Amino acid sequence: MLMNFVGLLGWIASWLGLLYVLVVFLSPGLTFLFLPPLCYCFYRLVVQLCYFRPALRMRRIMLTYPWQVLRFIPYGLADHSEVVSKHYGWFEFSNPARSQHRLPLVFPRHHRTEWWHRRMAPRAKSVLKADIETVWFAGDPRFIGLIAAPGRGGTRPRRLHVLEQRMELQEGRRYVEWGATAEDIERSRRVGTSPAQP
Repeated sequence: MLMNFVGLLGWIASWLGLLYVLVVFLSPGLTFLFLPPLCYCFYRLVVQLCYFRPALRMRRIMLTYPWQVLRFIPYGLADHSEVVSKHYGWFEFSNPARSQHRLPLVFPRHHRTEWWHRRMAPRAKSVLKADIETVWFAGDPRFIGLIAAPGRGGTRPRRLHVLEQRMELQEGRRYVEWGATAEDIERSRRVGTSPAQP
């Protein structure tokens, strides 16, 4: 969140600085040289604003669910047979109610997933794949989760990304089959999901 805020201030300062130089120091004939950088700064400002919503969602997930450090979690970039909507890679986690049952959570958008995809690719080098042998996870795979790679020394998470449950649901019956209680559903609502009643 702090980096998002610093980035936002940086792009605002860059835009204002370019505009100031253009108006105060240069002749109007050079305006065309400053249009591309001004447009790019404005574009980056809008993109930076778009980072705040996911960052707030990540914060809600971290406040609701504890972190777990997991090793050798199955993952893939190809379509998962049980996921019905378009997605950009998946990880499978154990169902908290039935540990032998695994549920896929997916990257719902391609945005900011390049680091993960380079390591999840089937032809990725083993050095890259080793970066995701151990992952940090906060969430409930029946609803939503937050995945992160271990930081230096493995003491804190980095490269955080929200994963969503996108398996077909039949009016809440799946949640009952997965062992979700009313308390589990209420906890998931606190982080912004809207599951059906069990």
